[in-house]
Amino acid sequence: MQIDSLTKAATNTIPLAAPSITDREREQVLDVLQSDQLSRGPYLERFEARMADQCDTEHAVAVSSGTAALHCIVAALDLDPGVEVITTPFSFVASTNVLLYEDLQPRFVDIKPSTLNLDVENVKRAVTPETAAILAVDVFGQPADWPALRALGDEHDLHLIDDGCEALGAEIGDRPIGAWGNAAAFGFYPNKQITTGEGGCITTDDAALAATCRSLRNHGRAGTDRMRHDRLGYNYRLDELSAALGCAQLDRLDDLLARRQELADAYQTALTPLSDDLHLPASSAGAQRSWFVYVVQLRDHFSDDARDQLLNHLQAHGVGCAPYFPAIHLQPHHRNRLGHHSGDFPVCERASARTLALPFHRKLTPSQIQRVATLLGEALSALPGAK
Repeated sequence: MQIDSLTKAATNTIPLAAPSITDREREQVLDVLQSDQLSRGPYLERFEARMADQCDTEHAVAVSSGTAALHCIVAALDLDPGVEVITTPFSFVASTNVLLYEDLQPRFVDIKPSTLNLDVENVKRAVTPETAAILAVDVFGQPADWPALRALGDEHDLHLIDDGCEALGAEIGDRPIGAWGNAAAFGFYPNKQITTGEGGCITTDDAALAATCRSLRNHGRAGTDRMRHDRLGYNYRLDELSAALGCAQLDRLDDLLARRQELADAYQTALTPLSDDLHLPASSAGAQRSWFVYVVQLRDHFSDDARDQLLNHLQAHGVGCAPYFPAIHLQPHHRNRLGHHSGDFPVCERASARTLALPFHRKLTPSQIQRVATLLGEALSALPGAK
């Protein structure tokens, strides 16, 4: 009886995310296992070439995670310790951590309510003589306003760093994410558009920056002398098994992105009746979103604890969901280290208290999406102020 109950519970569970793996991926990983080269082999070279082609850049450098990719970019720029880098407080914490790794000063600015990306007008007001770079994030796969950021960077001679970890396949201004700024970083955790298990990649047109990143990922080695270390480096290499998986995933990228668009469209249809109570995600004009997750946001007529009530209701019914993203400046370490307080970035803080990521992966069925919508409707109707 207990086993039957566990089986039924597992059957009714809808996970937040799941990778899409086919026989093609298994075949290519097995091909590596049957070879004598499990690191720095032909699949790594092929994966890097494919990523450069996808992002329309001259170079791609594969590494062990999206965080490693961002860290390599920041380190390769060799900014003076203590200079400011303008960035967003609404992101996964790694986009700030990589600045702290290099003794740089994150200068947070508030976000735009409609996109949850950096508000360029706020960025303009934040530029000072101490500003050396802008690190923008393509939040949830929605491109940041890169044309405006590039113009601002050119005006003030600032480096531009793109955290595109959530946005492979996105475009803005007829250019792919990955081709803007000095360099871009991508991550391939299993919930991303493609996965290598773990893994990440740097894309850039800057040959010197790419060479430095290749050295940084390999303990600071340079050239062919394995025992010579020209700089402080890291073990950020991507193994051959992961690269093979990535090659097979890139073969399917168009299909994977199309399926994510189908799921987003299905959610839009199912949740439109709840739009008086929920903000549904929308793409900016002139930009092509690459759907990383599907995130809804409670409207302002609800109390600040209402999102957590929705989350608890969904989770109690076996629906995976998550509060994407907590505000970085209010995380305990960052709050103590950087001296921020509640109220410093009100748009970010309001979004952080009201956003909810729903199940989003290839295996999701129409009936499961409808179930999520029904459960959301039930929970919303029980909240004070529901319309």
